[in-house]
Order: sequence, then C-alpha cells, then structure tokens
Amino acid sequence: HSQEVQAENVTVLEGGTAEITCHSQEVQAENVTVLEGGTAEITLSPGHSQEVQAENVTVLEGGTAEITCHLHRYDGSIVVIQNPARQTLFFNGTRALKDERFELAEFSRRRLRLRLARARLEDEGGYFCQLYADDTHHQIATLTVLVPPEPPLVEAGALAVEGEELELTCLVPRARPMATLRWYRDRRELPGRSSHRQEGKVFWQRSVLHLRPERRDHGAIVTCEATHPALGRGQRRQTQYQLDVQYPPSVRIHPSQSVLREGDTLVLTCAINGNPRPTEVSWSRGNESLPPRARAEGERLTLPALAPQDNGTYTCQVGNAHGRAHDTYVLVVYDPGAVVAAQGAGPFAVVGGALALLVFLLLLLLGALVWCSVRQK
Repeated sequence: HSQEVQAENVTVLEGGTAEITCHSQEVQAENVTVLEGGTAEITLSPGHSQEVQAENVTVLEGGTAEITCHLHRYDGSIVVIQNPARQTLFFNGTRALKDERFELAEFSRRRLRLRLARARLEDEGGYFCQLYADDTHHQIATLTVLVPPEPPLVEAGALAVEGEELELTCLVPRARPMATLRWYRDRRELPGRSSHRQEGKVFWQRSVLHLRPERRDHGAIVTCEATHPALGRGQRRQTQYQLDVQYPPSVRIHPSQSVLREGDTLVLTCAINGNPRPTEVSWSRGNESLPPRARAEGERLTLPALAPQDNGTYTCQVGNAHGRAHDTYVLVVYDPGAVVAAQGAGPFAVVGGALALLVFLLLLLLGALVWCSVRQK
C-alpha cells in the first residue's frame, strides 16, 4: 500500500526539447523545456482528485474476513459500502443493513475496514467501495469463501476375503474448491479412480480403490488423504482403514514329546490359523473312537497312562465360513516288557539251533556209513 512514483528515461538531441515524465496515482508532473546551459525546474505536484482502492479477500467458511478500502486524498466526502447484492451495508460510517455479522472496524481518512464474522458461502462476491465526490469513484473487493474438507470417510463395499476383489471408497462430501484425493499404503501411493459432482457452490468427491488381498495383508493399513488450498502448507486430512482379511484355516498338531513309553502322558496341541478363527475343534482316531481315558479340551487332547491299545492315527479338524482343514498324528507306544522278553529268549534260541544242526550232521554221517557197508557186501 506504499505510495509509488515511476519515471521514464529520455534521450534528446543537443538543442532539442526533452520531456521528463513521472507517473503516479498520487503525484502529477509537468513537462519542462530547457536550452543547453540553461536552468530547468522540474515540478512534481500532488494530484487533487480523491480515489478509493479495494483489496480482494479469501476466507475460510465460518472464519472472519476483513474487507479494506484505501482512501487517497479523502476530504470527508460520502463513502458507501455495498454487498454483492448491491445492498448498502454502511453509509459514511453508519450501519444501513441489519446484519450483525458485519462490523465497521475502522473509518479514517486513510482507510475503511469492514469485518465480517462467521463467513458463509452466500457472502461470496464483489463488495463495492464507493466514494462520492465531484466524480464518483468505486472499486470492487472480491470475497472468496473456501470450504476445507473434513477427514474423508472410508468404507468397504464387502468383507475382505483372500483372493477376492475388494472395493474401498474414500468420500469427501463437501469442499470448495475440489480437494485432491490420494491412496497410500506403507507410504506407497496406490492408483484410485476419482469422480465428483457439484452441489450448489460446493463439490462432492469420491475415490475408489480396488484390491485383491491375501492373508499376509491382514492388519495392513490403507490411508486416504485429502489435500486442499484451504489447509495450511503441509497439512492434509487423512483417514486410515485397517484391512480385516478373512481366509480359510490351516492347522498342525504338535505333540508334547517325541519318544513315548507305556505309562507316559501325551498332550497333543492343535495349532490353528484362520480368520475368522475357528471356535470348534474336533478330535478323532481313525475309524475308532477315542480311548476312554482321553480328554479333548478344545485345541488340546490329553492321553494319560499310555498303553499299546492307544495306538492309532489321531486327527484334529477345524473349519470356518471359508473352508476346513485337518492334520494327523500317528501314535506308536514303545513297550519295554516286550523288548526285555525278546532279549531273554535270544541265547536259548541260539543253543537250540546249534543242537539241531549237530543232530542233522550225525544223521548224515550215519547214513553215509550204512551206504558204504552195503556196497562192500
């Protein structure tokens, strides 16, 4: 708002006439002609006309705007401020329109400041600063109202199921001008498809993201981000969505020990993974029923005082809405008594075999002798 003056460079022939011009809204200059070697007086004199200047203003919806009209060489003439509908707000400092949101914050010989509280979209437009003197001067201050977006709304079109397409929607129901919507996961931008429509002076916007999640994506965070001119530098509106990926179960049986002897206690644990997590676990043993001593408690099967009759193939089976899974464990009980009996019978079996071989050789020798005696006769 500082006063300024501009001058032009001039080239003249010796003995000719030079015109030196100063341009200013507030200063007038006179042309001067001078002979070589003479004395020239260059006079700058202030102008005599009154002027008014206005500034454009941008405000956030609901905020406070200040509309300023600068007065130059004001001598007390009538000043009128009108709204975009050409309704007079203030006449020479006196309120003319009953709208308490407008307040005349300053009215001096240099400027007039109009304060608007709780700005609305309907307040947008050109405000007229009019100065009535010998000549009528007016300037228009354009008020622009911005509507920043609220944090986006993120919704899923259906449950996230492994291997099936998932549609996520990011919605900004109200903004002016339009916001820029982007999708991110782990700081990596994902491609979305944006659309919008104008509803009065504001815009409705949405962005759609298509994913095909896997079970490793369960718990991952997807972010929708909105940037807008009404937000400060580096500021943005963000909404996070955590993926809840559903998938069929998997299962594995873990025994409490690997070498089992008769009389030991075995605990089988069924380790389950799945979403939703299966709540019902069933245990079975081949085509037979579980041993009477067995205790099935959810994911655990306890077999106390093991015996050879407990041997068999044990199965843990689970399921959820997306499939079923099972795992098997083959139980073989080690019988110390049977091993000891086999070890005690071993030496007697060796002696018996040697005696049988000796008897066989004696009979063979006896037969040979009988055959030889018969041939000699």
